[in-house]
Amino acid sequence: MTSATYIGRFAPSPTGPLHFGSLVCALASFLDARHQAGRWLVRIEDIDPPREISGATTTILRQLSDHGLTWDGELLYQSTRTEAYREAIAALQSAHLAYSCDCPRQRINSLGGIYDGYCRQRTVIENPAIRLQVPSESKAREPEATIKFDDLIMGHYIQNLCSEIGDFIIQRRDQLFSYQLAVVVDDRFQNISHIIRGADLIDSTPRQIYLQECLESLSGKHPAPTGSPLTSSPLTYGHLPMAINAEGQKLSKQNHAAALVAGKESQNLWLALQWLGQQPPDQLKNESISRILDWAISNWSLNAIPKQLAMPAPSHY
Repeated sequence: MTSATYIGRFAPSPTGPLHFGSLVCALASFLDARHQAGRWLVRIEDIDPPREISGATTTILRQLSDHGLTWDGELLYQSTRTEAYREAIAALQSAHLAYSCDCPRQRINSLGGIYDGYCRQRTVIENPAIRLQVPSESKAREPEATIKFDDLIMGHYIQNLCSEIGDFIIQRRDQLFSYQLAVVVDDRFQNISHIIRGADLIDSTPRQIYLQECLESLSGKHPAPTGSPLTSSPLTYGHLPMAINAEGQKLSKQNHAAALVAGKESQNLWLALQWLGQQPPDQLKNESISRILDWAISNWSLNAIPKQLAMPAPSHY
């Protein structure tokens, strides 16, 4: 594999500084790209202003640079891509793959979060959300909505969008674009080939694979996503264990995860490599960032990563 065919990415949201969990994801995606002589991009997912913190993007980019995680090419800010998202939604609606929905949150909760398609045949005018329509199950054959993929770390994964998810939101009622839509549109735009990210997103992957198929069919690259099971993705995925705190919660700003401490970059990298099962030698602890990353790129192994959905983060990072 060459730099022309492998393109990976790290896509943080500017909701706060990097913590150990986000460092692990950045480092793993960086090392996988560099180990395969590929390109590594950074995309800032800044399309949810109510959750974003002023100055967080600058802090995140500084932290990446301080840890030697230098990206290729220009940064992509999702806030500059709104027209592309609008065009994608318009195309999906024109193809009758997406529709407006005004169901209140209370109704969705009463369904257990699995939407029943109530608004598919309704005319919704005021403040609608937009949902992507998933295929219905067929009793005569394998359900068309069954998505399968082989994860580089977690192995075979299967999800039925009809029975487990239902038609899902691609634009919210407040007119903000959903994560599911934006990430797929931008992965296509940037020609991403490999996605290494946290296991908290593994159940989003089937939705993204289906949406990829829908958009590819509209561009004429594949048949329309109806009539046969969807069993593959144009992207390759690897989902890392989630780093969790002592209470079993995912490390996040919401759960008060501590930010990475400036000046401890070598220690942070060594701990992250150890946590990822890479068995870095003890003598690397006090080496320079460049020496640690050189060793890590040469010795990188996806097979060494523990196949667990979650693992405790180091208490002393």
